[in-house]
Formats: sequence, C-alpha cells, structure tokens
Amino acid sequence: MPITAFPPHEAALPSGLLAIGGDLSIPSLLLAYRNGIFPWPHSDDELLWFSPPMRTVLFFDRLHIPRTLRRELKRTRLTFEVSRSFQSVIEHCSEMTNRVDQLGTWITPEMKLAYTALHHSGFCLSFESWREGELVGGMYGVLIERFFAGESMFYREPNSSKIAIIRGIEYLKERGVLWMDCQMTTPLVEQLGAEEIPREEYLELLRDAISGKER
Repeated sequence: MPITAFPPHEAALPSGLLAIGGDLSIPSLLLAYRNGIFPWPHSDDELLWFSPPMRTVLFFDRLHIPRTLRRELKRTRLTFEVSRSFQSVIEHCSEMTNRVDQLGTWITPEMKLAYTALHHSGFCLSFESWREGELVGGMYGVLIERFFAGESMFYREPNSSKIAIIRGIEYLKERGVLWMDCQMTTPLVEQLGAEEIPREEYLELLRDAISGKER
C-alpha cells in the first residue's frame, strides 16, 4: 500500500533518517520527493527514508566547469541523448563498484524496478553520452515540475558521465530548472560548485520549484 504521510522533518535523526519501511510505489516516491525526502536502502530487508539536516544543491547559475572539462566539451565526439536507453543507464549505475563520484544511493533490484516505473510515468529521465552507437556514460534522476534530483551516474570512459551531466544541466535550464538536488556531497558535484544548505532553506527552494514559482 502506498505511503500516505511521512513524519515531520524535525523527527529525523542527526543522520537524516526519518522513517523505515513502506514501499517504492510511484505514489510513495512522488510523495517523498515532493516533501524533500529520499529512499536509501541499506539492505534487502530495510527501506530507509532520509531528510538530512544539510542538503547538497548545485545552483546552475553558480556552475563551475573546470578548464580541462571545458576543453573536453569543445572537442568531444560523444553525442548526447535524453532517455534514449533509460533501462541501460540504471543497470549500468547499479553495476558500478567504485561509487566515489556517484550522485545517488545503492541501487537494489527493487530500486531499479521502482525508478523504471517512475520513468515510464514521466517523472524520471536519463542523460546519456554515446560513442558510435554505444552508451558510454550517463546519469538518471527524478524530474517533477522544475525540481530535479540527480540519483546516480556511471561511466565507461573518462569524462563521459561528466559530459552527460553538463549537457543534462543545459537541457534542464531550457525547461526552467534552476538547481539540482545532489542529496549529499561527492567530489564530483563539489568540483562543479555544489554547496550544502540547511534543510529549511532546501525545503523552501523545493516548494518554489514544485509550485513553479520563480525566485
């Protein structure tokens, strides 16, 4: 049965853990994201929901692209696609063993099924780098109105996922999205200029993005 309500954010532990249990149905996931909460399974038996006291956000008007990546963007022969092969992207993300530069969480089989269903419902998409018909890098995330949460990424060759993210940001900006929820800080998003903000500020930004308000 879908989740109908979460505890108040103030009930979260210092780690951000807010609730345990429930399901990953489309209504449950949409309720969570619309309220600033995300799932983070820690085992096959536990579904944990988080609302950390600090959230990592990448504001697009403060995006920092390192010089080497700028050069790569100009000369790359990779092509960019949006949700050409979402299923392949999430499968590749789940197979990554070195997750230092990942945007998201551990991807269980249940998570793959849930986010694939969310994709088919129009609330999840993938940004992809292709080389001569082969998918070599990408990321996927949740898109609701003008809110986007980056979930996870993978690469099969250097810079392929970074290029997918930058092109993805360009795609999002064209649709009025102003920032990306990175959930937690990683070396990659920090390099791109992501910053931590208090939960209260994040929730205000979220409300504006979901409602379509400009800031």
